[in-house]
Amino acid sequence: MLRGLYTATAGMITQQRRHDTATQNIVNMNTTGYKQVNSVSRSFPEMLITLVGGDANLPTKRLGKLNTGVFAEESLSMNLQGTIMETGQKNDFSISSNMTVNDPQTGQPVPFDASGKFVRADGTVTYQPQAYFTVQDADGNTGYTRDGHFEITGTGQLLSSTGSQVLDNNGQPVVLTGSVEQFKVDEQGRLVDAATGAPTGVTLGISVIDQPNQLVRQGNGNFSLSDENGATARMMAAGDNVQIRQGYLEGSNVDASQATVDMNAAYRAYEANQKVVQFYDRSLEKAVNEVGRV
Repeated sequence: MLRGLYTATAGMITQQRRHDTATQNIVNMNTTGYKQVNSVSRSFPEMLITLVGGDANLPTKRLGKLNTGVFAEESLSMNLQGTIMETGQKNDFSISSNMTVNDPQTGQPVPFDASGKFVRADGTVTYQPQAYFTVQDADGNTGYTRDGHFEITGTGQLLSSTGSQVLDNNGQPVVLTGSVEQFKVDEQGRLVDAATGAPTGVTLGISVIDQPNQLVRQGNGNFSLSDENGATARMMAAGDNVQIRQGYLEGSNVDASQATVDMNAAYRAYEANQKVVQFYDRSLEKAVNEVGRV
């Protein structure tokens, strides 16, 4: 009986986390550069149930396998392109990317699915590389973001919406020597003089992450890179299918309909597990207060 109580409780905790994840996606539907999060659940290891005692002449005492519950293993970010929205502001920038990777076995481009990954027959997973603005916080830590709503300080420093310094392709903070109206950013992220078209020698630092699944969410639209599995970041090259657009921002990639369905499904599943817990509670109460008196 207690085993069933533990299983239902584990289900309640898992559904609560699923509900929290769906709610987080809905709340951030209008957040610039926000990436949808999906909750991944898995079951606990199965237990082999065998008969203890009984007839020794039985051919087998195995009764079968028992699943002992489920838990929310992790939350995965969907690092896919969001909707590009025009703002008309000179200090707003967006990244549009659709990068390809050639399959080493066939030499052809890898056919990524809608989630930005490709699973081979042997189980090997290849993720579509993604491009990010490179920023540096006050502690000197390098981060990555798709939120291109930048601000310019009185000294000409280009800052992200969270106050981090925007870096160029040499890893140095971008510092403007004039007003933002005097500069124009081309599709490769190069800053040029708006009047003459002359290059300024400064290029926005656009980092390409080959394994975006290794990015760690830091909050406020910022990510850090975990290199535990060999993930690397490199600056955008000339052949990369990446486009920088000035006067535009990237919206979130949240699927509103799916997020609403996930939230309601998690709520109903939580409610069902709650009913099971209440049933076990009443059964235990009866066993203690009524059966115990017999």
